[in-house]
Amino acid sequence: MKPLIAPSLLSADFLNLDRDIEMINQSEADWFHLDIMDGVFVPNISFGFPVIEKIYQKASKPLDVHLMIVEPDRYIDRFAKSGASFISVHYEACIHLHRTIGAIHQAGVKAGVVLNPHTPVDLLSAIIKEVDFVLIMSVNPGFGGQKFIERSYSKIQELKKLIITEGSSALIEVDGGVDLQNAHQLIDCGADILVAGHSIFSSSNPTDTIHQLRTQN
Repeated sequence: MKPLIAPSLLSADFLNLDRDIEMINQSEADWFHLDIMDGVFVPNISFGFPVIEKIYQKASKPLDVHLMIVEPDRYIDRFAKSGASFISVHYEACIHLHRTIGAIHQAGVKAGVVLNPHTPVDLLSAIIKEVDFVLIMSVNPGFGGQKFIERSYSKIQELKKLIITEGSSALIEVDGGVDLQNAHQLIDCGADILVAGHSIFSSSNPTDTIHQLRTQN
């Protein structure tokens, strides 16, 4: 099965965002990936609701909203109303993760949980059947264009084993340093969804790069 490709708009040209959104619309990409940062959970600030709502108006593909924020429960309904089809929250930011996942589903949105590079996979054993996808961070969250953490390969394999063992249908998403050099190995390890920002938007032909990522298998 070919991987789903989710270009990360954090690496887009914000002065030409309309152009970059249309490029993704016309490409073989499957989702738009939006990194939401609050300057507290991670040392950076990104999109707010007005920008997300405008992106939703222009986008012809689902919005994959990754919340790198503290107290994500406070904003779930607002992100759902702003156009999110998928919302993922960090394990590290949720005191009551089961409740948070339930709130995302109640809002009519697919729910994911995110693991930072240092967070072990086995912590998800009690929640893996409840989530639609798990996002493995293959860089430390907060900034685009970082170097891929090699330990991520074995972490994806561990997660795949957990999903099979527990009888979960969760997909595996990978975000951070994804490019044409490591995409094939990520898919071989079990990744279903590839988030790519810098490697797409720094390319001389972003549409072709998306095509190559999608046809790695």
